[in-house]
Amino acid sequence: MEFSFDVDALLPERITVLDQHLRPPARRPGTTTPARVDLQQQIMTIVDELGKASAKAQHLPAPITSASRMQSNRHVMYVLKDTSARPAGKGAIIGFLKVGYKKLFVLDDREAHNEVEPLCILDFYIHESLQRHGHGRELFHYMLQKERVEPHQLAIDRPSQKLLKFLNKHYNLETTVPQVNNFVIFEGFFAHQHPPARKLPPKRAEGDIKPYSSSDREFLKVAVEPPWPLNRAPRRATPPVHPPPRSSSLGNSPERGPLRPFVPEQELLRSLRLCPPHPTARLLLATDPGGSPAQRRRTSSLPRSDESRY
Repeated sequence: MEFSFDVDALLPERITVLDQHLRPPARRPGTTTPARVDLQQQIMTIVDELGKASAKAQHLPAPITSASRMQSNRHVMYVLKDTSARPAGKGAIIGFLKVGYKKLFVLDDREAHNEVEPLCILDFYIHESLQRHGHGRELFHYMLQKERVEPHQLAIDRPSQKLLKFLNKHYNLETTVPQVNNFVIFEGFFAHQHPPARKLPPKRAEGDIKPYSSSDREFLKVAVEPPWPLNRAPRRATPPVHPPPRSSSLGNSPERGPLRPFVPEQELLRSLRLCPPHPTARLLLATDPGGSPAQRRRTSSLPRSDESRY
């Protein structure tokens, strides 16, 4: 893959390791040093173009490798440069391999859930014109030595058929452990995990699931009293001999008793007459210039003179 700028001068080594910072590597002594912003922009262009070529080769709707994704994730990208062919004296890119650590929940041979954080193969691409020349194996072997992992300890994110054949041919990875996610692991994945996988409790069968915990819940045994005045139930002299008739229609709400006992009208009037006046009312009557209430009742019954009408 060719570019308009000098790839050979930008990437001095055959395999360059790029992290989320996308910083240009150290340049060879004696070479011209352009602005550092221009160098980083050139590296971002290489990453974007490689991601587009990989997505096109895998028939993906969108690239899964880009400069923005590299900057927002802690992934590592191994870029392989072509040192033999120098088109227009600017060099070319053969392919790349992107890896990163991810926290996964995977199943083992006994279908038990395990929480692991392995090194994952996230994207792998070799230019179509340079495939089957040993470049992919060279790049993959360099990554294994750099990351200090074994091939069976890797988890591969949505591998293509070409990648599965590649792993089977060069690393004898054939038997896979079925998973429910998009990652593929091979037999021997749990043999030498560093750190070891943390086993989660097995999933409970459907018949053992209960609506509540098996432990006793004390708060369900204690009746909670409602606040005042809802806790003041009406007092009845004697319980009813026969319960009130229920409605025969379906869907009606249950019958509710009165909120307070029924008081006869005569008893209510007697209690109102015997109720002493409020102290504020006494004060108003004492300061009223019209006199006492009895005097106002006697004078109000007398006929008014004609002069008071006008």
